[in-house]
Amino acid sequence: MIRIKRAYEPKTRGDGRRILVERLWPRGVKKTALGADAWAKDVAPSTPLRRWFGHRVERWPEFRRRYRRELDDNLEAVSAIPRGRGTVTLLYSARDPLHNSAVVLRDYLARQQRRKP
Repeated sequence: MIRIKRAYEPKTRGDGRRILVERLWPRGVKKTALGADAWAKDVAPSTPLRRWFGHRVERWPEFRRRYRRELDDNLEAVSAIPRGRGTVTLLYSARDPLHNSAVVLRDYLARQQRRKP
């Protein structure tokens, strides 16, 4: 199961393997406090795409399309995220829980999982 969670929320038992999926480290969070098992910054949106989006909801559909294209072009980084048995929690730092890159990545990984025989 792939879950998403804000990096500022405390670690819980149900999180499983915790992976930070941001290009930048969350502000004000110490590495020990985050409790991440890995930092997959290469799977995060590119800096130009992240800046273009700027968390503007009206750009969300286009951001999703562009970010999925980046993920398609970066399958090596995508494949580094464990899937299969157990829970994986993707950590993000955006304030908006519905319009952030972790949502797109979670859905992308779930779609990949369904396609496998």
